Amino acid sequence: MTLTRLAKAINISKGHLSKIETGHRGITASIARRCDEVLEAHGELVELAIASAAKGAPATANGSGIPAPPMVFVGRERELSVVASTLSLANRAQRPCVISGLAGVGKTALALTAVRAVTTQFALRTLYVDMRGHTPGSDPVTPGEAAYRLMRQLDVQPEQIPAEADDRTIALRALLRASRALVLLDNVASAAQARPLLVESANCRFVVTSRNRLAALDEALHVGLGTLSRAAASELFRTLVDDGEASAVVDEIVERCGMLPLTVRVAAARCATGNWTPERYLERLSRESTVLPALNDGERDVTAALRVSFEELPAAHGQALALLACHPSGPITTEAAEALIGLGTARVDQVLDQLHDVNLVTRSFQGDVTMHDLVRDFALHEALPAVAEADREAARLRLAAHVMGLVAAADQLLDPHKFRPHVSLPPPVRLPFANADQALAWLRTSWATLADIVRSVEGQPPCWQLAILLRPFFFREKLFEPWTATHEAALRTARLLSDDNACGMVLNSLGMAHVERGALAEALDCHTAAETAYNSAGNSPGALDALSSAAWVRLYQGSPGDTVRDLGIALDGYRRSGRTRNEMIALRGLALASAALDDHDTALEFACEAHSLAQLPLDVVMCLNCLAWVCFRAGRLEEAGHLYRQAAHRAQLANTPYEHTRALVGLGNTAAHRGSPAEAVRLWREADESKLPVNPLVVGEGDARARLEPVIGTHGS
Repeated sequence: MTLTRLAKAINISKGHLSKIETGHRGITASIARRCDEVLEAHGELVELAIASAAKGAPATANGSGIPAPPMVFVGRERELSVVASTLSLANRAQRPCVISGLAGVGKTALALTAVRAVTTQFALRTLYVDMRGHTPGSDPVTPGEAAYRLMRQLDVQPEQIPAEADDRTIALRALLRASRALVLLDNVASAAQARPLLVESANCRFVVTSRNRLAALDEALHVGLGTLSRAAASELFRTLVDDGEASAVVDEIVERCGMLPLTVRVAAARCATGNWTPERYLERLSRESTVLPALNDGERDVTAALRVSFEELPAAHGQALALLACHPSGPITTEAAEALIGLGTARVDQVLDQLHDVNLVTRSFQGDVTMHDLVRDFALHEALPAVAEADREAARLRLAAHVMGLVAAADQLLDPHKFRPHVSLPPPVRLPFANADQALAWLRTSWATLADIVRSVEGQPPCWQLAILLRPFFFREKLFEPWTATHEAALRTARLLSDDNACGMVLNSLGMAHVERGALAEALDCHTAAETAYNSAGNSPGALDALSSAAWVRLYQGSPGDTVRDLGIALDGYRRSGRTRNEMIALRGLALASAALDDHDTALEFACEAHSLAQLPLDVVMCLNCLAWVCFRAGRLEEAGHLYRQAAHRAQLANTPYEHTRALVGLGNTAAHRGSPAEAVRLWREADESKLPVNPLVVGEGDARARLEPVIGTHGS
């Protein structure tokens, strides 16, 4: 048979087969089997290939095939101590040690370093087999093949090794029971690949490395590896590039590399040999949508390593991993994962557990899922494009609907008396909060993720609906940038959908954000456009809200008379429709406008009526601050001070730091007017500690402080 015909028959290139024939390339078990079948060698070629691989194993100083450990090894002191202790003959537990983790996390490096730490206990019997469980282009080594290689390392002659795989593993275990040996089974794919080689013996120890957790080896000690700490990753990088100086640039590089030993080593190699300074390399990592292409030094490729793990997944699991990447970076709750994957609770639990078992995600005891940034990058850029666009969009919409239910429930707890437009929402299966304080804490930790979800569904109704649901929280916390960003996406969506009612809601809310930022002209434009959109949609209550919001802007622009006129119209409408909270807000605005017109008695009447209608803790605090401001403007400083102190106390109880800051500024203003400049400065400084500045354009206390501070000057010291 010619070389050409044989190459075609076994489905490899003629050039590759020629290199095998001339000894320039090794032969895998898979190719040997195909040659054996085509040439009808009845297993003899397979046996020759196994024997050839065993004879060709690299030798080390102690005569075994174990590679040398890395010269630079940092950041695994605790894990090294655990593994070395388990391998020690002094440990009577006789348990195999399984080291598992994500590709590139340093499993083999830890195993080799631990073996070196205890090698003096094992004389010359330190044995090693690369099981090729996750090696691109190679078939995994079978237990029978591994047994052959291990027996050759134990000086068994080929003719003495049984031909049958099961017989070999039995013979190997008998040899190991009689040996003082340490066996490293590296790069194992499954428990079934390793189990036939393991033996319980007082004088024999095993360490196994795998990307999979190998939970079926339940008698083993399992050591899961996570990423390095930033300090350890930076130390590894600096050592490899021979730069002992710590720097923010190196810290940023290793963080962008995900702090995996492999990626840090690749980055260091680029900077040490690739004509990249750390500064230029960081710039390269920063300007790309994914860092994966930069983490390839020609021989080590992070993308290729992750691709192997991904391609080993069943199709449904691969799609699930891709859809999980649609979630913004950060923890993913079980319910959010269910929404994204869309398979139902029981099936999703199975999928998540299996993704956890192969270290592509990590599942906490609470059920939350985290995905390493590099895995997420891989899933977004390599796996997600293969998922049908309709499936991707459906996953994002399911996630948006899920979080809308949570945000609506949180808002209901925080503000049970607020008028809400009807939006059909699925009831949450489980709430991560039980009361208003917990709901507020959840929003404070989740708002960035929620804002990302708003932008992810731009063009679909949940975009504007979720943005509107988040507005009260953004207002409360004075988070102007995400407030504006989410609402700009929401406005584009509402206009794309030709939904006038949605346009009115978004424009009115966006106008409030502009007010808080001090952009009064833009705010008035938004509220005016919102009134037009609401009228076009036939939404009279919405148009009344827009009129009310515009009236507040005119107050800030210095036209309190226009404010009194328009808020009076809004107040009548709110009273007729029974919208008590809106009535209270309008009364508060009328109080402030009347105070600006120096009609102090009318202002006090409005403020007192507003306070009598306030039910929520936040509304009570805002009304107290309003009452205090009216008294301050009227020169009733004792009452103003008393009311501001009440407001400050209530604000702390209600967990509303902005209103607390406002009350402190008001107390400082009152102290300044009463001739206590030192007290005024102390209170203002205390207010500044909150890092929530009171905008003098829209808050009277801020404007009064701005006028008083230059007058007090150094007298406050």
